Amino acid sequence: MSQPRQPSLLQALIPIALLLLLLFLAVFYFGDNSSSGPNQIALLLCAGVATLIGRYNGHAGKQIEQAIVKGISLTLGAILILLAVGSLIGSWLLSGTVPTMIYYGLMLLNPDYFYLSCCIICAIVALSIGSSWTVAATIGVALMGVASGLGLSEVICAGAIVSGAYFGDKLSPLSDTTNLAPAVAGTELFTHIRFMLYSTLPSFALTLMLFLILGLQQSSAAKPVELNNLLASLAGQFHIAWYLLLPLGMTLFLAFRKVPAFPAIGIGALFGALMAILFQQDFILAQADPALGEIGGTITVVWRAMYAGVSLDTPDPLLKDLLSGGGMGSMLNTIWLIISAMTFGSVMEATGLLQRVVQALLKMAKSVAGLIITTIGTAFGTNLVAADQYIAIVMPGRMFKPEYDKRNLAPENLSRAVEDGGTCTSALIPWNTCGAYMQSVLLVNPFDYALYAFFNWLTPLMGILLALMGVKRFQLPAVQTKNNDEKGEEHVVQPR
Repeated sequence: MSQPRQPSLLQALIPIALLLLLLFLAVFYFGDNSSSGPNQIALLLCAGVATLIGRYNGHAGKQIEQAIVKGISLTLGAILILLAVGSLIGSWLLSGTVPTMIYYGLMLLNPDYFYLSCCIICAIVALSIGSSWTVAATIGVALMGVASGLGLSEVICAGAIVSGAYFGDKLSPLSDTTNLAPAVAGTELFTHIRFMLYSTLPSFALTLMLFLILGLQQSSAAKPVELNNLLASLAGQFHIAWYLLLPLGMTLFLAFRKVPAFPAIGIGALFGALMAILFQQDFILAQADPALGEIGGTITVVWRAMYAGVSLDTPDPLLKDLLSGGGMGSMLNTIWLIISAMTFGSVMEATGLLQRVVQALLKMAKSVAGLIITTIGTAFGTNLVAADQYIAIVMPGRMFKPEYDKRNLAPENLSRAVEDGGTCTSALIPWNTCGAYMQSVLLVNPFDYALYAFFNWLTPLMGILLALMGVKRFQLPAVQTKNNDEKGEEHVVQPR
């Protein structure tokens, strides 16, 4: 059996160019609804085009099919987490956990510093637990409700949540991506984290400054009387008490103890359901079918909240928007998008089209700065094409590592570059697993909040700036490295 032919650069660019065109048309014609079907069709059509090119070059159809199945299987963990998050939001709305967080947030958070506070709170929690997804699904949901209650921009709030969550995730030793990048590049975890500070800390400082300015410029649209009415409505619909925050505390504790996200969020959802039964009986019975009785009505309402979410029956549109949603069903559209995106990315990788683009980029990287910038750009491009941050870290890391070794560059240069370009930018792309997740949880299109996710685009730009300035590390001889490690020294080589 003959070996498949290597694709040409033109062949590799055809599906990518077509995808970008179709995605642009999807947004142009369908707007915010582009991720509810149009993007999926675009991704699957381009997967078909890539398959035809692969077949033309001699790739077996069975091999491409197996690659698609393998690619989709890699996202099953994320899909389970999405379903668990849907149940968690539904049960926490029903239990009063989210209403309680909104209630206290409305009382405590100053509108002038709200965006700044959002970013800092999410950063601290994400740094503690190592998961941007968990932060967005728990604290992020409540902060979005607070922003709505205060009459502030939900789009800017989403940008602040994403910025803070990804800052904490990026520097947390508990984060999977923060462990994955040094593993692929061949460096040590804390060496990687220390070297990331060069691009991460300045980017986050600028991010906080921008959110401070935005907060001071935007005044709250909620008047004291309206705010008091909203607080009274929340207290009228739900039992509000500090102990209703226990499901949040339990979920964050499990995450901090490194319990995997799916069981941690699932336990949080079940705990929320229990709290609903114990403390929100009046609200539950108001939603239940009287014919089922108290026990049957309670069971069906709690059950429905976990698969279909909560639909609040109230004449107040703001309160209805705040406290309706959730359920596994709300995540099905996101899962559809992830499967479609992984189908396209898997075909591109299996047929060698993605690797051909990377090879062409590598030829243009003549200098060390060019190599680092190319790595950052490739990680971002992989997020666009392969639609998954893990692939955006692993593939460029694996393909560029020999070139970094050849140029005597320390592996932390590579690990930081793939994190700057891969981890941070994933949430900015609607069809990426991270962007799709953030939209499903925060209910804001990534195309809308991307402008305000300052940290997520400042970090790769800062990485590019550092590369142009010549901030890099070279490999040390083995003996010298050992001596420096014993002294606890770091070696940063200045521009040459």
